[in-house]
Order: sequence, then C-alpha cells, then structure tokens
Amino acid sequence: MTLAESFLGLHSSMLLGVFPLDSILSTQGIMVMLLVAYAGAMWVFLTSAPKVYTVMVSDLELAKLFYEGMLDLPAADVPLQYYYNYEQTLGAATDPLYLSTANLTSPATTLNNTEGLWYQLKKNTQLHIISGASLGHKNRQRHVCFDHDCLEQLLLRVQTRRLKHKIRRDEPLNFLVKDYDGRVIEMAEIAR
Repeated sequence: MTLAESFLGLHSSMLLGVFPLDSILSTQGIMVMLLVAYAGAMWVFLTSAPKVYTVMVSDLELAKLFYEGMLDLPAADVPLQYYYNYEQTLGAATDPLYLSTANLTSPATTLNNTEGLWYQLKKNTQLHIISGASLGHKNRQRHVCFDHDCLEQLLLRVQTRRLKHKIRRDEPLNFLVKDYDGRVIEMAEIAR
C-alpha cells in the first residue's frame, strides 16, 4: 500500500465515522474527497522530488569535461518539476543576473529550465549546470552558485578525487581547481 493510498484510506475511514453515508456520497462529499486525494498526491509528489542545485558556468562544454571527467558525476534525468516551465507558472521572473551579454545577443536563446547539464550529486540531490557566468580574473573559467551547501559538496568531491585545488575564502566559499589541461576553474559562491 502506497503512502497516498494509506493517506486516502485513513481520511475516508475518518469521514465515515463522523459524517453520514448519504452526505459523503453527495456531490459535495465526493468533491471534498477528491480534493483530499489530490492534496495527498501532491504532498507525496513534492516530498519525493529531488533537491536541485544550479551552477552557472562560463563554458558549458568545458564544464561537461570537468563534471563528467574529473568529478565523475553520473548524468541524471531532468526532474519532473522542471518540465513545463514550472518556475514561470509560479510567477517567478527570470533574474537578469542569470543572463550574460553573450546569451542576450544570441537569437537561439531560450529560457527553458530543462536545458543545460544534469548530474546526480547525491541520492536525492541533483546538479543543474547552465551557461551564463562571465569569465573570471585572467580569463579563468567561473562556476558560480548561490548555495553554500552545493559548493561544499563540490569541494568535498574535489578533495576526495585528490584534485589540485586552493581554498581562497570560506565565507562566501571560493576555491580554485586545476583541470587536467592546466586550466584554472574558479568555483565561487555568490552572496545574496
């Protein structure tokens, strides 16, 4: 028996004890039971959805080499909540900070949340890599994130892989990683 079935069964047995059968089977009673079932299904869906961290990078192809090659992150499927422009349906506007000037001039630019690279960071945690970050000091590749926990997990992955790195600052977290070709990648937490 699934959680939604047990939730629905629990509420229907409680309803039968409190309300007479004819009021439960009325149109209004059936609508209330359908709403309760829908609420239970949504609760199950939202609590099982993976946590998603987003990292903005200056070059998506180099980022793919870094996350798949050096960090050995497995590819992940796009989570269901990211289909159908989920954030835009909630009324969230795209922050202009996410858009680089290179992307603004490109005619093929779209704001589809499923684009980019998707990796499995932990069991119920995914990493969404998108383009849009500017190059750093000395034209370094930059990977920026607003979430401290995300960068801590990436730093831990860098350390466990024994990759050459240098922590520049703890708050906000900022560290450098050298890739196999000698390029320096700056991993930076953007303070809100």
